[in-house]
Amino acid sequence: MSNLKEICSGLPLDPLPPNRGRDPSVPHAPVRTPNLSPEQERLALRNALRYFPPSFHDVLAPEFAQELRHYGHIYMYRFCPPCRMRAHPIDEYPCRSRQAAVIMLMIMNNLDPAVAQFPQELVTYGGNGQVFSNWAQFRLVIHYLSMMTEEQTLVMYSGHPLGLFPSLPSSPRCVITNGMVIPNYSSRDEYEKMFALGVTMYGQMTAGSYCYIGPQGIVHGTMLTVLNAGRRYLGTSDLRGRVLVTSGLGGMSGAQAKAAVIAGCIGVIAEVDEAPLKKRHEQGWVMEITSDLTHCIQRIREAKVSKMPLSLGFHGNIVDLWERLLEEYERTGELLVDLGSDQTSLHNPFSGGYYPAPLSLRQAQQLMSTDPTRFRTAVQESLRRQVTAINRLADAGMFFWDYGNAFLLEAQRAGADVGSGVGGATEFRYPSYVQHIMGDIFSLGFGPFRWVCTSGDPADLQETDNIAAALLEAMSSAASERVRQQYSDNIRWIREAGKHKMVVGSQARILYSDQRGRVAIAMAINKAIASGRVSAPVVISRDHHDVSGTDSPFRETSNVYDGSAFCADMAVQNFAGDAFRGATWVSLHNGGGVGWGEVMNGGFGLLLDGSEEARRRAQLMLNWDVSNGVARRCWSGNSNAYETIQRTMEDQPQLRVTMPFPVQDEQLLDQALQG
Repeated sequence: MSNLKEICSGLPLDPLPPNRGRDPSVPHAPVRTPNLSPEQERLALRNALRYFPPSFHDVLAPEFAQELRHYGHIYMYRFCPPCRMRAHPIDEYPCRSRQAAVIMLMIMNNLDPAVAQFPQELVTYGGNGQVFSNWAQFRLVIHYLSMMTEEQTLVMYSGHPLGLFPSLPSSPRCVITNGMVIPNYSSRDEYEKMFALGVTMYGQMTAGSYCYIGPQGIVHGTMLTVLNAGRRYLGTSDLRGRVLVTSGLGGMSGAQAKAAVIAGCIGVIAEVDEAPLKKRHEQGWVMEITSDLTHCIQRIREAKVSKMPLSLGFHGNIVDLWERLLEEYERTGELLVDLGSDQTSLHNPFSGGYYPAPLSLRQAQQLMSTDPTRFRTAVQESLRRQVTAINRLADAGMFFWDYGNAFLLEAQRAGADVGSGVGGATEFRYPSYVQHIMGDIFSLGFGPFRWVCTSGDPADLQETDNIAAALLEAMSSAASERVRQQYSDNIRWIREAGKHKMVVGSQARILYSDQRGRVAIAMAINKAIASGRVSAPVVISRDHHDVSGTDSPFRETSNVYDGSAFCADMAVQNFAGDAFRGATWVSLHNGGGVGWGEVMNGGFGLLLDGSEEARRRAQLMLNWDVSNGVARRCWSGNSNAYETIQRTMEDQPQLRVTMPFPVQDEQLLDQALQG
């Protein structure tokens, strides 16, 4: 408690805390290369110093300048709290508002070393998904939250707390925007400069919105993807003895190993950095690890014979693994891989999101900082090698998909053979998992709903799991044939979630659910809090990767075919609509998933405290949060969305959606245009 009070007191200036520098016991972000001019370096330093009275500038200026020169950014390590960051029970936060306390809890969970990828650089996941730009911002935000009342809103500009502004009790307590850059200037090179200047920030999705729940956040979605890939490509839901090969175990990609085992298959995941590989192994997310390719191939063969689920982490480059699998196929005729994907952070390919073969991690990091042009060339050559091996294995019968990390987009930009030869800018040789594998899950209103038990008590999480499972089972009997499989998969997930020990950080759960399910679960949890079955408030949220939250032509909206895939009205409207329908906090981001300038996305957090007001807010906001995206997908011509929104209008008399009339005679178009 004393540590929390100290953190809440604002910037420690009297005296200044000692400058401990970087902690060697935790992983650190790669050195950034913003290529600032001398005048821009002066501006970056001036911008950083404005958080502090002039009497401290002579001490802080040289160390901030050193950080800028050594790391490409001013993180203000001196002001990183010495205590362990974690999600404390909500009642331990010294706040005037419980809504403010829960935002604190979520922020500190995002920076927990067990959760965050690079905690001292305030990076939660994805290599560059920032919570804040520097530690002064963290200190000020926590201070503002500690003094906030129910008639104030904290305004966040890309990590910077603009301040507390008067508002209504019904208003969000925090409104976050990240990376809101004028479109013509939203390029990667401009971003690196603006981030170094401290004026914008890449919040990924749930990093900068304070809603990350560790790798569990995508385990359910990854499990569903693997199951549906088996059904679509292999013709079976029984994945015993089937092999999935992919890469990345650093942040959210850590979910792949756990999801493979839950789905019943053999997951082989390459990771070039030993630190996250060991972390996932120690956390129980990876069953075995090896750095020997021969042993890796041997374990694949043994697991295929035994048909026992296995997650095997390969410490090495994914390119080497793909090429060895191809070599084995050409030598023996044995195809050792059935399904393939990739989850390296290719939204950030030239700043540590992808490390090229044949360089070691250390060699790659050194080249990235000393010669960015050569590093870029090496990345693109490595991508071409990777695609060549994947293509030949796919020709032999392996099924590959893009996991929305910009793999195919960056491979295409590198000159790799990934073109489809037909279709528009979003079409490639391999499908996006949103396009083909997950099918129209978003159009049916299903997406990654999640909640966090603020007591920190595992018993509360188990109780909410039981509540959700009972509701889904009751609802599934009345579900249409089109969504019955979804309900079945989701019930299986929530019934087994506890035994797979997926909690890292806060006591959180993710559950893919449709609109009816989300509303019913929120209402039931709120009732359980009121009755005491759940001992403390619960935060409900979702991944931005959802029905309405994200406009991303290479992922979430890749199956929108009316020409609007590159339009961002849906995500922006969702952010605004959630704000005035009762969200506790809302966020809107440029970038996330496939990268800066490629996507607009937003999210929310809403506190359930057992009150009638919380029930009303949740019901109103959750219905909008799903219907918005279903209505947009309906208007684009999606038949599943058409049927879904029609049923929703029947359930909600006040909902009226503009419905499209399809062209029934395509020849009419040609005749009219020829005329």
